[in-house]
Amino acid sequence: MAAANELKVTLIRSKHGRLKSHQACLRGLGIRRIHNPVVVKDTPENRGMINKVSYLLKVEEV
Repeated sequence: MAAANELKVTLIRSKHGRLKSHQACLRGLGIRRIHNPVVVKDTPENRGMINKVSYLLKVEEV
């Protein structure tokens, strides 16, 4: 994890109608709208939130 300590996370499917806990994970990651990428640090906490809602996201290493 030397150079890739950030992740670019993009919402590709709508958050509406999803479980409240999944919507909370998206809020925790700072994601607001579809196709608007957000750069987050690669921490175990962020990885856990990303794994929980991975079916809604596209994730790339920065």
